[in-house]
Amino acid sequence: MEQVLRDRKWMFAIILSHLLIGFTFTRPAVFWYLLTGAMLCLISYAMIIEKFDDRLPLHKYFYYGLASGIFFYALALLAYGIIDWLSLSFLKNEIIGVYDRFSPDSFWHYIVLALIIVPGEEIFFRGFLFKRLLNYLPFWQSALLSGFLYAMTYIYSQYIILIAAAFFFGILWSALYAWKKSLPLVILSHLTFDLLLFLVFPLH
Repeated sequence: MEQVLRDRKWMFAIILSHLLIGFTFTRPAVFWYLLTGAMLCLISYAMIIEKFDDRLPLHKYFYYGLASGIFFYALALLAYGIIDWLSLSFLKNEIIGVYDRFSPDSFWHYIVLALIIVPGEEIFFRGFLFKRLLNYLPFWQSALLSGFLYAMTYIYSQYIILIAAAFFFGILWSALYAWKKSLPLVILSHLTFDLLLFLVFPLH
């Protein structure tokens, strides 16, 4: 862990992500504009510092990306079903609140989600932060810490359910990236998940 803390580029990336994403969540009226700008900044920083993996041919990462995105959505649906079955009204209200505040509600939101925000999160959190962690720590420690760091940027949303979801799915996307060594695959998985969650079959 000491080696991780000595990686100044990695540490600066964490600080930068909190400054940019934290500010984004404090301005809900212009949330989508700020989030787009924040992701462009994080993409630029990550691409300057890190070289990214893409070891699968196009048809393979489409298959794994779509399949994993659908599977991860099924896990989210299962979690929602458990929350509903246990009548956990606090968490159900949080889910409604997340949809009301942060769900895409115009065509251009979906465009930037697909072209900038989802790719940006995967490039920065998996392709950069997680990949550099693997240089210093074993896989599971790297995946857990990466998921934690991803979740902590959502703390500014003030929604526990969103923080927990970011932690859980951040670990899964880290594992997928480590398994297949393909950033486009993970981007497609994340995008499939988000489109199912927000557009095709919302949870509420």
